[in-house]
Amino acid sequence: MRPAPIILTDPVFRPRNYNRLDHFFLRLIRDERDLPFIYFTIVIVMVMVPYAFLLFSNLLKGWYWTGAAISYMFMIAAFFIGRFSLMFHSTAHRTLFKKKYDYLNYILPYVIAPFFGHMADTYYAHHIGMHHAENNLEEDESSTMFYQRDSLKDFLLYLMRFMLTGIYDLAAYFKRKNRRKLMYSAIRGEVLFISVTLLLCIFNLKATLCVLIFPYFFYRLIAMLGNWGQHAFIDQADPGNCYKNSMNCINSRYNWICWNDGYHISHHLKPTMHWTEHPVNFLKTIDHYGDNNAVVFSRIDIIMVSLLLLAGRYDVLAKNFVNIGNRFDSEEAVIAFLKARTARFTKR
Repeated sequence: MRPAPIILTDPVFRPRNYNRLDHFFLRLIRDERDLPFIYFTIVIVMVMVPYAFLLFSNLLKGWYWTGAAISYMFMIAAFFIGRFSLMFHSTAHRTLFKKKYDYLNYILPYVIAPFFGHMADTYYAHHIGMHHAENNLEEDESSTMFYQRDSLKDFLLYLMRFMLTGIYDLAAYFKRKNRRKLMYSAIRGEVLFISVTLLLCIFNLKATLCVLIFPYFFYRLIAMLGNWGQHAFIDQADPGNCYKNSMNCINSRYNWICWNDGYHISHHLKPTMHWTEHPVNFLKTIDHYGDNNAVVFSRIDIIMVSLLLLAGRYDVLAKNFVNIGNRFDSEEAVIAFLKARTARFTKR
């Protein structure tokens, strides 16, 4: 176990002197704290987008093309898809560009996101319109409640259900809730992405597999693995309590890469909280975490939590568990607590 932190190492906003290029971009965006999003987007536009077009061109042949394709998929998976997805997630909650430059807000979702396995309209409908509205409870189509969260078999069932019936379940949810605009938006995004992908397959199947189809499936694997860990530890007696159906990962390198995504409890408590505010907010409200028996880990990330659960490594989870308020006397007690939180709920 780890003691409750006095100092957090996760990123917070620190004012600095801006150069001329910074000032140019600051005129366009709503919040100066989002300036890193601009520079990361520029890297994508200057590196990965031209790289994708290169794979569709006839400039590379044979083993040169194969090597370039493998390198592209590795770069997407290792360095870009997670960081982009969480930037995209932040801009879905908090609009990036000022109203005066609203047309620029279409660049990320409709131009860049497809390179990372996203359909703009479908993502917004699923995450904002459904997941946050239902908070991982019974009507959340991506809910983890009815699965044994330390079971590989259950995770594979969870993943396959999302892959095979995800868009149908999402559309059915919005129809049931009489939210037709979001239903049509979700379907439109999925159909548009699939249509463009099929057309590009006719033009160049190999390049389309690397540039669109691989990120499409890889993102879904990572997203479901992430959601599995974020909502693995649920209190059977109070599943709607954000402190008791989610968890935080603090003091992790992951938070520097993925914009403090480890702070999932506070994100569900206040979805529009700026990503740089989560560490300070955590320290200010740490007593609430203790009072609600919240699950907080230190120095590991969300994907690691999921993988450790699926491997049955509760001992490693217990070692990295933050013992807020000294609630537990031993790691064995922590393990028993975590196991109780991962138990499957009775079917709806």
